[in-house]
Amino acid sequence: MKLTVFGATGGIGQEIVRQALASGHEVTAVVRDPARLTVRGAGAGLEVFRADLTDPEAVRPAVAGRDAVLSGLGARSRKDAGVATRLTRTVLAAMEAEGVRRVLVVSAGPIGPEPEGAGLLDRAARGLISALLKDVYDDLREMEAALAASATDWTSVRPPRLQNKPVTGTYRTVVGGFPGKGRFIARADVAHAMLAMADDPRTVKQGVGVAY
Repeated sequence: MKLTVFGATGGIGQEIVRQALASGHEVTAVVRDPARLTVRGAGAGLEVFRADLTDPEAVRPAVAGRDAVLSGLGARSRKDAGVATRLTRTVLAAMEAEGVRRVLVVSAGPIGPEPEGAGLLDRAARGLISALLKDVYDDLREMEAALAASATDWTSVRPPRLQNKPVTGTYRTVVGGFPGKGRFIARADVAHAMLAMADDPRTVKQGVGVAY
């Protein structure tokens, strides 16, 4: 597949680029600072596209003719709240202008429905985290609303707390819901799940919970 990755220097974005290249996909990695992209040795399979995502017209060449767009864009802290919606709208505008439909983005578990069978501790923790990160989660809700209003075939991938661990492939996914009691997942496995969903029609126009 021909893929474009936004947020390619972030923890999930770099994993998407690395795993996609290892699987033989052609990857365009969109970055603000190419020096921060640590993926190396990919040969002709990797194109690095420099952009600051303020102008959809400038981003159009990065998405033109692609089979799917995958985004790891999002706030790194509460002070960055708003960045997910703002940058995702730029990506969506560029995709719609080029007639590219498939897009997968990283959101967060608490944006979706409460897991079935969640215990009192899990519900309390979910409520506390949602309150502490309200600005960030409000941003992600607005981002998901922008996806739903777009002409794209979108998927919102909703992980719980992220870890820096190797890919396992042993995670669970729930379309329209969230794995019961799933509290953690490695960034590498979020990337793995997103690549697996890229050509899965069951996930189109859906939020998908992913966790161990």
